Amino acid sequence: MKNLLNMRRATVSNGAAAHLHFQPHNPAQAAPLDDLPTSESDAGATIEARPASSPPRPVTPLHAVQVTPSAPNGRAVQLADAADVERMSDNAELKTFHTFRTFDYSVSLLFYPKELKYFVALFQEDRLWRVLSTSDINTAKQLFHHMQDQATRLSDGETRRLQLEAQNEQLKRAIAESEAHAERLRQGLQRTTEQDQAVTSRQHQLRKELAQLEAQRTAAQAQLNKTHRQVHQLNVANNEAIPHIPR
Repeated sequence: MKNLLNMRRATVSNGAAAHLHFQPHNPAQAAPLDDLPTSESDAGATIEARPASSPPRPVTPLHAVQVTPSAPNGRAVQLADAADVERMSDNAELKTFHTFRTFDYSVSLLFYPKELKYFVALFQEDRLWRVLSTSDINTAKQLFHHMQDQATRLSDGETRRLQLEAQNEQLKRAIAESEAHAERLRQGLQRTTEQDQAVTSRQHQLRKELAQLEAQRTAAQAQLNKTHRQVHQLNVANNEAIPHIPR
């Protein structure tokens, strides 16, 4: 420990403190724990073994690094100016590779041959909403599929709305058909009831008529029998009035 303190004092007295340089930390080059000194004497010996007059290493200056948006695979992706893309489209400078549309949303993969750039544009109601640019075709395809998924998610509400409207219309038709069927059944039941009542009334009337006819027949039969008896009696009386002629 004394050697370490003496070493630091000697360094300060020689003016070397003004030239201290810090090496960047590199875990891969770090010394293993087994190589570290285990005692103060070992530490002093280790420090004394290094030359104190070694020339300082220059420090590499730091430079600002521009951060560029990148795709998942690390290839550069940039936000494009929508006005420039619309201008190039109006001037027929873009070639369409792929187009996907779902309800009010659409995605287009566009190619700009003049600069070998690709644009992936997202539209809402045919108005340019978002557009990204890249110089790599594979990255452009990944962006296209990403925006395609985004457009699909955005249109999920429209999909659900149409499904519910169709289901409601189907239910309305089913209700109308059920009500019409129920009305037909009610009318059929009413007609059957009316017919039952008519048949019952007719049967009652028929029974009354049959009773009357039966009474008339009975009276007529009695009258006929009486008349037959009278005729028989008259015949007998007439026969008695005829004189008897012997043979």
